[in-house]
Amino acid sequence: MQGKGLIKFVAIALAIACLYSLSFTWVAKRVENQAKEFAKGDPIKEKAYLDSIATQPVYNLGFTKFNYQYVKEREIPLGLDLKGGMNVTMEISLVDLVRNLANNPADANFNKALANADADLKTSQKDFITLFGEEYEKLEPNGKLAQFFATRDNANSVKITSSNSDVLKFLQTQSTVAIDQSFNILRTRIDKFGVTAPNIQRQQGTNRILIELPGVSDPTRVRKLLQGSAKLEFWETYDNTQIFPLLENVNKIVASTQAASDTTKKVAGTSKIDSIKKDAGSKLAALGAKKDSAAKDTGALAKNAAQQAKQNPLFALLAPATYQAQNGQQALRPGPIVGYAAQKDTAKVNSYLTLPAVKSVIPSNIKLLWGVKPVSADSKIFELYAIKVTKADGTPALGGDVITDAKDDIDQRGNPEVVMYMNPDGARDWKRLTAAASSDANNKQSIAIVLDDVVYSAPTVQNEIPNGISSISGHFELSDTKDLANVLKAGRLPAPAKIVSEAIVGPSLGETAIHSGLLSSVIGLLVVLVFMIFYYNRAGTVANVAVFVNIFFLMGVLASVGAVLTLPGIAGIVLTMGMAVDANVLIYERIREELGHGKSLRLAVADGYKHALPSILDGQITTFLTGVILYIFGSGPILGFATTLMIGIITSLFCSIFISRIIFEWMLSKDKPIKFSNPWSSHTFKNAHYGFVKNRKIFYIVSGLFITAGLISMFTRGFSLGVDFKGGRTYVVSFDKPVDQEKIREVLDGVYTDESNHSATEVKTFGSDNQLKITTSYMSDQTSESADKTVENKLEEGLSKLGVKSKIESSQKVGPTIANDLKTSAIWAVIFSIIVISIYILVRFRKWQFSLAAIVATTHDALLVLSFFSLFNGILPFSLDIDQAFIAAILTVIGYSINDTVVVMDRIREYLNLHHAKTDDPKLVINDAINSTLSRTVITALTVFFVLIVLFIFGGEVIRGFSFALLIGVVFGTYSSICVATPVIVDFGKKDLR
Repeated sequence: MQGKGLIKFVAIALAIACLYSLSFTWVAKRVENQAKEFAKGDPIKEKAYLDSIATQPVYNLGFTKFNYQYVKEREIPLGLDLKGGMNVTMEISLVDLVRNLANNPADANFNKALANADADLKTSQKDFITLFGEEYEKLEPNGKLAQFFATRDNANSVKITSSNSDVLKFLQTQSTVAIDQSFNILRTRIDKFGVTAPNIQRQQGTNRILIELPGVSDPTRVRKLLQGSAKLEFWETYDNTQIFPLLENVNKIVASTQAASDTTKKVAGTSKIDSIKKDAGSKLAALGAKKDSAAKDTGALAKNAAQQAKQNPLFALLAPATYQAQNGQQALRPGPIVGYAAQKDTAKVNSYLTLPAVKSVIPSNIKLLWGVKPVSADSKIFELYAIKVTKADGTPALGGDVITDAKDDIDQRGNPEVVMYMNPDGARDWKRLTAAASSDANNKQSIAIVLDDVVYSAPTVQNEIPNGISSISGHFELSDTKDLANVLKAGRLPAPAKIVSEAIVGPSLGETAIHSGLLSSVIGLLVVLVFMIFYYNRAGTVANVAVFVNIFFLMGVLASVGAVLTLPGIAGIVLTMGMAVDANVLIYERIREELGHGKSLRLAVADGYKHALPSILDGQITTFLTGVILYIFGSGPILGFATTLMIGIITSLFCSIFISRIIFEWMLSKDKPIKFSNPWSSHTFKNAHYGFVKNRKIFYIVSGLFITAGLISMFTRGFSLGVDFKGGRTYVVSFDKPVDQEKIREVLDGVYTDESNHSATEVKTFGSDNQLKITTSYMSDQTSESADKTVENKLEEGLSKLGVKSKIESSQKVGPTIANDLKTSAIWAVIFSIIVISIYILVRFRKWQFSLAAIVATTHDALLVLSFFSLFNGILPFSLDIDQAFIAAILTVIGYSINDTVVVMDRIREYLNLHHAKTDDPKLVINDAINSTLSRTVITALTVFFVLIVLFIFGGEVIRGFSFALLIGVVFGTYSSICVATPVIVDFGKKDLR
């Protein structure tokens, strides 16, 4: 074996890297278990414990240390289906954006074009701006869009002479900016939740943003926060020296209103700020200084901290903004920043500042607002700013709607800056503000840029700015200036974001999913291990070692890339276990053939690996391609499945081809006995001579009849579409005892009816008899919070009539536009995967007949699975919904089917190359090739079939339909690779095959 040393080096390096990546998960779990032991069931106490050690070292590698925050960010995160939480898809309203950019014109055709484009968006794959342009041209063939958009605010981009295409380009640019700006605003709002491992990402090519918030328990608060309008404001500021006496007074008031016992409890885990130096002779230093962490008397430190918190409760959390003056004493730092607090303490500081006694002493012209970002990336320390209210009505000095544009740029010294442009009204007010702020050369004031009551920047005004064009510079990174420029456009581009899809998973369902996932993984692993030893004897043990190494590598790579572990992801791991031994089966069957030809064990092993490699690579590459397509077109938990599948294929190839080979080389060098079969399995399918080619017309008829019956069912009965494909709302409801499904359906049908809406309710068992999945399309075209509340209230109203205790465990909402997009993406994903695979087969086998056979086989398998789901929907005792998970299953089946087909095709190609004389009948040659590979085809199918049976039985109700589609798909795929693909090659090849 060549390159053995390199392979060993790569394996060891990969093992170390995986061990390193997985270690963060183990350390995080260890710390969290310690927190649970400390809290003894008190969640508040547990959170306080974890907050207190967020910046403390918990993982020591000797040469470096990591704090809990760093460790937590690098553990394998759990998806919503495992942890519970909320998944939200926000859609940016481009209708409002376009209307606002045109200053809300009353023109009938303009507004009708907007309405038509919004309606067309539900069924079209074009973007909104393109649709708007097309609709306006239909209504006004000679109309000029520039008449609406050539406004004073848009003067830099649109002229009255601009063509419609130029205006549409401008709108495309503005829509992209609006989406980016909304993304940044939403990200900042999400940070306020303090959610562990939130996920927010743009859905490329759309005006949607996907948000995942694991562990949140207040959906109403989430909806309110995410859908609130952005409010950009400019405020004058106070200097720190003006505000510190007020904070001292607040500190005394809070201390006087707190009981000593409560104070002692609440200071546990309080953060001290690194940046403030201790000075015993200064009152400021005594209030804000951090205690020396290296002090020997930790008991005295704890006592001093408790005493300080008792005397100075505000300053124990909020460190005053100070610096060390030239005389060595602590002095108040000039500027609008009045204090620093750890993120975990900001809520407590806010509660102190809103106490009635405190509010009574804070003047109405003072506002205290937090900064948007921590002082440094790893500190989690936030700044508190003092805002000056100068208007009697409490409004800001200047509103954000005066901004006409903002750009990130580079100044003359090569430093990042932001250039801001204002309209004439804004420029006039800005001149007055900046003149006042810069009037005192020795005490220049700052103006705070505030969005959503959070300070994004508070630049010091150096000079009066007369023309409304301002340059904002500072200690910026390029990313900072881009973000600030987008923030400044928030007032100019009012594009509301609304929730068009959401899913809420309760913690109890998450715990059930984890249990099901772990159980199915363990049982699936055991089944594979036992079968391999049972069938392949000692060689099966080698394959099992490779499977264990593969799982370790797979989990390590998932951890290193930050992949989120979902229930479909666990299904991907279980499926990987089955597919991991596929390559070993191909190798072992080939070695058995070589041994049958009389070769020595060493030579048979070498030739077995050599001759099996093309089939292994072809099969795994085609499956990998379907995984790539699934990743591109999928979303949510399905991405977890696609990620796991692709990584699993790569690690499986490495382990099956290299790790197992190294083990065999070692065993051969030690003269250890190696057997590739047990006595009963040594002759399985040997000398098989079934007439597959001869009976191909029978197979055509069988498949044709089943597909015809399926097509008839599809056009008459249709499918049971999941809520993500038809739109609407789905609720998983648990009851304290089994309930009558028909009675619940009747009651809810009566409830979900009014003058404008009537909805047939779908009720299905979800797991146990006392848990139901209830789906309704009532008000499905409305995605507002009030519509959500109405539908949920009606559900609770209907359930209350049953006289049975019930609880909504999870819910999902999908708007009609996103449902249509998901359906369209699913169809394209299936079509695209078939095309890509057929092109790959054409390139690899150089004969169009093989490519055609691949197309026919994969289409055949997809139609068979679809037919089965239509024919048996409502008959089998579990859900056969067509949803995103089903499409993932279809694509996986296509990948598996072609994997199996390629193995047969490789052997056909090999046999045709060996037997190409005029006397050789291609039909007989192909039939012999099929029979020679029959053992490999059946055994690879069995290993996958066994793990899918386990997944179907133990994987839980959430993925039962998904695992069932995979299960029957593997059966159909194995059948088609032998009985459909090869007959197509025969019938279309004829003399070309010689």
